[in-house]
Amino acid sequence: MTAQTHSFREPKDSEPAGTIATQNRRLVTQHFAFRIVWGIVNILLAIACIFALYASVWEYSTKRYLTGFSNAIVPTSSSDEDKIMAILSWMNFGPTRLPYNLADKSHDRDPTDTLNYDALLKVCGTATNAFINLAETSHLKVRRLLLLDENQITKHVVAEVLVDRRWIIVDPAYRVIFRDRNGLTVTSKDLLAAETFRDVTSGIRNYLPEYSFENTAHVRVNAVPFVGRPVSLVLNRMLPGWEASTFVSLVVERESLADEVTAILLVIFLLLLRFNLRWYAERRLKFSPVHLRDRAKFAWNAFIRTPG
Repeated sequence: MTAQTHSFREPKDSEPAGTIATQNRRLVTQHFAFRIVWGIVNILLAIACIFALYASVWEYSTKRYLTGFSNAIVPTSSSDEDKIMAILSWMNFGPTRLPYNLADKSHDRDPTDTLNYDALLKVCGTATNAFINLAETSHLKVRRLLLLDENQITKHVVAEVLVDRRWIIVDPAYRVIFRDRNGLTVTSKDLLAAETFRDVTSGIRNYLPEYSFENTAHVRVNAVPFVGRPVSLVLNRMLPGWEASTFVSLVVERESLADEVTAILLVIFLLLLRFNLRWYAERRLKFSPVHLRDRAKFAWNAFIRTPG
């Protein structure tokens, strides 16, 4: 990137010429290094903007696809519980679906796949993925809930849906809303009681007793190698309760939205980095990089504006 420099000077009579020459050489090196870093940041920013545009178009396309899907199977005027049952019924008795190789997990968080492959709708993680995406486009507040063992490994995945101000448990893999002996919906806190857990799960065919609710989480950031724990600590300090957000669950469960959020955050980070680089150059190096608006004005005058 070209830039304007203002920091080189001729030695005065009272100053050793060698000292000033050394300072000027140092400034030349600093300016050259800055040009390289400045150029790299601008290239990365351009790539991030393209990535953000692509991810936004992908998310828009996915959202439209899911909206059409939910409109076809979920009655818009029905109650929240009826909407849940409509989604579970479609998952259980829907049309013949495509075969899927379970060894291929490249798109397990893409709802356009999880909604259309029978094998994915039988696995707790991908079944919950399909349910959450359909429920969200059906105007339900929904989030995932991970059931963990003593080693903090996920043993089962269910969904929580906000109905009448309570986060009731829905198990998309078993296609059921959890209810007690009186037919009332239950929450994860209710299921901490052993008697309630037995009452609820005894009527669910082949439900494994180890899928208990003593140890749960919404997102397992700590499981990410190296950066998971520091990121979790920062988020917990800055945004208490962030893990329980329905938006966070949706980001985890929708690949296109995750890419869009990542791209936007990357663009913001690079813009801030670019701003700080400019500040450093102008204040410390006495070095003024050419503004993008000046480049745009020059390009307009050179290629578009009619002479005279």
